This record gives sequence, structure tokens and C-alpha cells, in this order.
Amino acid sequence: MPSFLFSLTILLATVLSAVHSCTPSDRQALLAFKAALSEPYLGVFNSWSTANSCQNWYGVSCDATTGRVTDINLRGESEDPMFEKAGRTGYMTGTISPEICKLDRLTNLVVADWKGISGEVPACITSLSSLRILDLIGNRISGKIPANIGNLQRLTVLNLADNAISGEVPASIVNLASLKHLDLSNNRLTGAIPTDFGKLSMLSRAILNRNQLSGSIPVSIGNIYRLADLDLSMNRFTGSVPVQFGKMPVLSTLNLDSNLLSGQIHPNLLSNVGIGILNLSRNRLEGTIPDVFGSNSYFMTLDLSYNNLKGRVPGSLSSAKYIGHLDLSHNHLCGSIPIGSPFDHLEATSFSYNDCLCGNPLKTC
Repeated sequence: MPSFLFSLTILLATVLSAVHSCTPSDRQALLAFKAALSEPYLGVFNSWSTANSCQNWYGVSCDATTGRVTDINLRGESEDPMFEKAGRTGYMTGTISPEICKLDRLTNLVVADWKGISGEVPACITSLSSLRILDLIGNRISGKIPANIGNLQRLTVLNLADNAISGEVPASIVNLASLKHLDLSNNRLTGAIPTDFGKLSMLSRAILNRNQLSGSIPVSIGNIYRLADLDLSMNRFTGSVPVQFGKMPVLSTLNLDSNLLSGQIHPNLLSNVGIGILNLSRNRLEGTIPDVFGSNSYFMTLDLSYNNLKGRVPGSLSSAKYIGHLDLSHNHLCGSIPIGSPFDHLEATSFSYNDCLCGNPLKTC
């Protein structure tokens, strides 16, 4: 009996080892991925030397049943003890090897905030049909967003911010039916946003600021019911602010500042009680500021500065529930500034450089 139990123990250990071991092909893909990168300070890849890459390889996770690699999570800014001990953030150079695409069960690929990784996003990454998170923020990646990025039907997060990516936003991006978070900010993207961008019905955040995007802002964005945060600032958009934005039920942050937008501010944009941060500054907006504020108006930030707005400061602003930061400077406003909250806590800079405004906190009328 003891001999039988011993044999059974060996058999079980062998089976468990086989189940939890990474497949040889996945291990080779990981080693090729590692070989294309250099991380000299923290020793991130020091653990990537044992036979089983599913066991204690830093940043690598596997499916416990199949032994296939499912996650690569390498962040250059982390609270991991490795970073605390070194007393520094990470720095890594090299490129992202196309060999990564051989990890065809990959669900999460995070290689973020390493500051020095260059090269392009491998085009073959669009073949990873299980991919849910692609996060390459904070590197020096250049080239274009893969044209077939829309093939990633399970992708929920696409974060390519703070790189040097150029070219246009691919037309296929609107096919990312599961996408919830899109951040392409601080790159070198040009051209127009696809007109059918509104097909991204699951999207809750769309951050595309600090690029060189142009053309009109797609009206279809107003159809994205779940969209809460939209930032298109510091681009070259022209035309008017879509009227539909004032009807979006979940939208809470809208940053369109530093563009070339023209036309008038539609009343429903200021009367939408869900919007708490609205920045339309540094555009070419004209007309008057709609006098549509009420007791449910709650703005942490309302910035309409550096436009061509004229007329009076809306009296209904005094009935707003809360106005934190208000900036109406550098316009052509005239008349007396309303009395009462929120005007009693605002500084003169909120109203400076207009044509003929007067009253507290400016000079008396």
C-alpha cells in the first residue's frame, strides 16, 4: 500500500505540474518579447529565466487549466516593492516584438509608463481575438494605429496615450463593440475622427486631446448613451459644437478647449444638469451666453474664456446650485456683473479683458 500511495503521489504531482506549466511555444514567445527590450535598473526580467514561465515570472499570468499565457502586466510606475526598494520609476528601451502575437490566448497586454520603448504597435496584435485590455501608455511608440484594430471585438480598454503615434484614427475603430475606455491623447494623430464614431455604444470615456485632429466633431458622438467623459481639447477641430451634446444623459465632463470651433453655444449645453465640467475656452465661439441656468445647475468648472462672446453675463447664474471655477475672461461681454452667489467668491480674473463689464469684483458701474 505505501508503494501504491507513493506512485499515486508522483502521478498527481506530474499531472499538476503539466497543468500549471506554460507551453513551450508560449515560453519562447515570452523570451523573444524579453529579448527585444532592455530594462537596466530594476531587474524586472530577472525572474524570466526558470523553465516554467507560468510560475513566478514577474508580470506574467497563465490560465491554471490550459497553462497558456493570458496576461502580461508590466507597469513602469508601480507600488510594487521592487520599485520602492529601488526608489525610482521604471525605464525601459527597445521595441514590442511581433512575437507577442504568438500568445494567442492573451487577454491583457499592459506595457505602460516605461518612457523609452519605441518602434510601432505590431500590426499582428489585431489577431489576438481574446484581447480585452491593450495599454501601452507612456512610451515613445511611433507609427500608426494598426488599420485592423477593429478586429479586437472583445477589447474594453485601448490606451495608447503619451506616445508619438501618427496618422489617422483608423476607420475600423468604430467596430470595437465592447470598448469602454479609449485614450489616444498626447500623440501626433491627424485627420478627422470617423463620422460613425457613435457606433461605439459601450464607450464611457473618450480622451483624444493634445493631437492634431481636424474636421468637424462627429454628430454621432451624441448617440453614445453611456459616454461620461469626452475630451477633444487641444486639436484643430472646426465647425460648431454638436447640439446633441446637450442631450446626452450621462455626460459629465466635456473638454473642447483650444480648437477652432465657431458658431453659438446652444442653450441645452448649459442647461444639461449632468454636465459638471464644461470647457469651451480658446475657440471662436460667438453670440451671447444663453441665460438658462437654474437651481439644478452644478458646475465644478465652467470655462468660456478666450472666445468672441458678447452681451451680458447671464443673471440666472446667480440661481445655480454651485459654480466652482468660472472663467468668462477675454471675450466682448458688457454690462453689470450679477450680484450674489456664485459671484461673491469669484476673482476679477474671471471677468477680465472684456469690453465693458463692471461691478464686483471689477470696478463699480
